Amino acid sequence: MPLPKMPTKPATLLPVNDYPKAEPGKSPVRAVAAAPVETDPVEDLISGKAVPASKSNRARKEKSAPLAAVPSTQGEAAAWPARAGAAAGTVAKLKETDIAEPHPAKHKPVEVTVKSSTSRRADKAGATKVFVLDTNVLMHDPTSLFRFEEHDVYLPMMTLEELDDHKKGMSEVARNARQVSRTLDALIANVDDDAIETGIELSKLGNKDAKGRLFFQTRLQSGPLLPEGLPVGKADNQILGVVKAIAAEQPDRAIVLVSKDINMRIKARALGLPAEDYFNDHVLEDTDLLYSGIVQLPDDFWDKHSKNMESWQENKNGNNAMFYRVTGPFIPSLLNNQFVFLEPSGGEAPMYAQVKEINGKTAVLRVLRDYSHTKNSVWGITARNREQNFALNLLMDPECDFVTLLGQAGTGKTLLALAAGLAQVLETKLYNEIIVTRVTVPVGEDIGFLPGTEEEKMSPWMGAFDDNLEVLNKSDTDAGDWGRAATQDLIRSRIKIKSLNFMRGRTFVNKFLIIDEAQNLTPKQVKTLVTRAGPGTKILCLGNIAQIDTPYLTEGSSGLTYVVDRFKGWSHSGHVTLARGERSRLADHASEVL
Repeated sequence: MPLPKMPTKPATLLPVNDYPKAEPGKSPVRAVAAAPVETDPVEDLISGKAVPASKSNRARKEKSAPLAAVPSTQGEAAAWPARAGAAAGTVAKLKETDIAEPHPAKHKPVEVTVKSSTSRRADKAGATKVFVLDTNVLMHDPTSLFRFEEHDVYLPMMTLEELDDHKKGMSEVARNARQVSRTLDALIANVDDDAIETGIELSKLGNKDAKGRLFFQTRLQSGPLLPEGLPVGKADNQILGVVKAIAAEQPDRAIVLVSKDINMRIKARALGLPAEDYFNDHVLEDTDLLYSGIVQLPDDFWDKHSKNMESWQENKNGNNAMFYRVTGPFIPSLLNNQFVFLEPSGGEAPMYAQVKEINGKTAVLRVLRDYSHTKNSVWGITARNREQNFALNLLMDPECDFVTLLGQAGTGKTLLALAAGLAQVLETKLYNEIIVTRVTVPVGEDIGFLPGTEEEKMSPWMGAFDDNLEVLNKSDTDAGDWGRAATQDLIRSRIKIKSLNFMRGRTFVNKFLIIDEAQNLTPKQVKTLVTRAGPGTKILCLGNIAQIDTPYLTEGSSGLTYVVDRFKGWSHSGHVTLARGERSRLADHASEVL
């Protein structure tokens, strides 16, 4: 029986007194009390109890008891497996909690990835299609020509004209336009004129996955093919006219316009022409499937996995860590460096651990250091919730070279990253300095030219780091004003602010590199940055994929989504999705209702 859809509102497990009252239309994860059976009872998939089919929703909303969180310490977590044979908790839980969602679904824009009816009919009949590419597709992904499998690609003359108009400059769009022009030049090299008319093999340059042909518009269309009133000189309308002309010439083939421009697709559909978005750059079809880095163990985990269990202690980086080697059926679903937790009911101590090694159905779990305790504070900062504790364990692990943190505004991404960086640069001296960079995409209107050096030009974009540095500098209450001023000067000397525009060709050795607002980067830009890492460098990517300001980038095609999906399971990388905001009650309420 399939599991029900995950709740749309992520939250951490709260004490009973702090648990919010249920509101109509919202259903946090909870245990459902049995309701009087008035009709044929059905089984509630969350609680496992019988509820009437006609009143199951009302029973979930009105007759429920919250799950209580249990306070934890590292000592209690280490002692928990010794009680593996104890009775399982009576409160039923889902194996995957709602923190698997990267952000609230209500903040996520709807991504319609449905194919046009023409494409669906062609797929059902097994026929190949002709995709007419708009210019923005080529400028967004220069390799899009080779990503349509066995289907043919058609380029209108106006698309080539617009590519020529955008090839000048040093922007990413200009570079992509020039790359497309070079690719087209290589494709048509040593090709007869007749071959251009009949189509050029896309696999000519070694792209074996591209089995279709490339067609160019070799003759102008005759006669007006669009409704009167549409400006003939507008590039979009000319491309629409080409699509309609091809459809008239080849009525037996499926002709589909591919464009990243929403208005272009709307105009095409209004004129009765099939149009689709470009989907091949999407890492995931649904961002709810994005790897969260955290999984909740089932309540009977120790009953099924405690046989032949081994435990030992090791001194790792000056800390005594407890390790367990367990074997069982749940292990193959885990990944390296994934965080697992078990919060049983009945007063049992919870366990928070990290998967350090997987071999078939056997895994090595390392009990985490408790950074919520003041004795383990990082530059005066302690973890306020479970996910922040997971994040600090990644940030303070010298064996973890690449860390990605996802979360809404106020979840503590920047503060945790800066605190961990300062602690490892100034205290343990594991790294030489902190390098901070971010993409300079304005939220509103651009303020124009900024005078000064590279660092002075980047300073307006680094307000978030200045705010967090102020908080970190005030954490030392015994230093006094003079001591804090000296500490601030020392911190400033160890933090360098760099622009993304000058990263190509550089190599960072023993640096703590923080990439902020990484959701605004394309996969190609992220690759350029991550490959700058030299020996002893740690790279952090921070961002919120619900707040993307770069044109033509979506949650599914963002560079941050790309690296989270590609790096999962690597033994030297880790990811955590922060679920709970810790900024203020005002900020939490604003993100809830606005």
